[in-house]
Amino acid sequence: MADKKNILVVDDSALMRSVLCDIINSDERFRVTDRAIHGADALELLSRKQYDAVVLDVNMPKMTGVELLRELQVRKIAARIMMASTDTRDGAQITLDCLELGALDFVHKPDKASDARDVDFRRQFLDTLYAVSQSAIPSYTKSLSIKEIKETKKVVELVGKHAAKVNGRQIVAIASSTGGPKALQSVIPQLPGNLRAPVVLVQHMPVGFTKSLAERLDNMSELHVREAEEGDTIQTGNVYIARGGVHLNLVEQGGVCKVHYTNEPPREGVRPCANYMYESLRDCGYERVTCVVMTGMGADGTKGIMALHEAKNIHVIAQEESTCAVYGMPKSIVNTGLTDQIVPLEDIAREIIMNVGVK
Repeated sequence: MADKKNILVVDDSALMRSVLCDIINSDERFRVTDRAIHGADALELLSRKQYDAVVLDVNMPKMTGVELLRELQVRKIAARIMMASTDTRDGAQITLDCLELGALDFVHKPDKASDARDVDFRRQFLDTLYAVSQSAIPSYTKSLSIKEIKETKKVVELVGKHAAKVNGRQIVAIASSTGGPKALQSVIPQLPGNLRAPVVLVQHMPVGFTKSLAERLDNMSELHVREAEEGDTIQTGNVYIARGGVHLNLVEQGGVCKVHYTNEPPREGVRPCANYMYESLRDCGYERVTCVVMTGMGADGTKGIMALHEAKNIHVIAQEESTCAVYGMPKSIVNTGLTDQIVPLEDIAREIIMNVGVK
């Protein structure tokens, strides 16, 4: 067995700390090497020690989890952080703030410590912790401002006007997971409002969070970004994000493509699962599908794209390894040999536009 991953647990509740540490230590992949009772305590530890992952609460005395993330950015102290808080639920904006500040993923911690012993919570907690511990250590690069995004987009649009013209209907289908919410801010806002194809997107998130993600991306983008609703007609000028907790499918009705949700069990350990999105596109009237696979643990998207390849003209773009938080999903599709391009995160929007074009 490889060396166990060293974990720091930061939580002001002695009982919850004890429960979370018991869960972590029960898994042979991990061991809790330190505990902190608030952000200031954790900052002192992180200033002189390295951990494979940090489990971080949000609401704590002296220094909150959000304040700790900000201070880590100021001091340029890199750490793999998983948020575990009762605040990380129901699409709370604070969760997206944490992800934007460098946290890699999150779980909703039960309100009662006794509920944290639930089998489903333990599995989700440990799976998420493993994904975070396997992630690339985040670099604290400054996010682009709205002004910078607009300036970059002007250049990208000029590129799009020289893109190869594709006859007939086309669509862009994106899959992302761990590290995705922040990575998507480098892609969706860079796409122009006159993109010649609609965009559908599966980001692995639980119920409630995808709506907040859509609203945040919408405020940054020319395209209208929305959480897809049952029966939505897929139209250009829009990005449709799959709702958390159900699987997004696309169905052809009367010559138009519409959103249809199904409630099958999790697949690839997730719901929504991008495989359903890609597979459902086989029976839609699009002549060409641009498939984009971004950062994430596991292999979601691969089987769906393989099935789609048998029925459609597809172009596959995978995110390059060094720019992924987790090089799992992109690696999986690259290994099939179906990938047409492997590009760094900052070039994904440009390559989408080159393949789709603008009106």
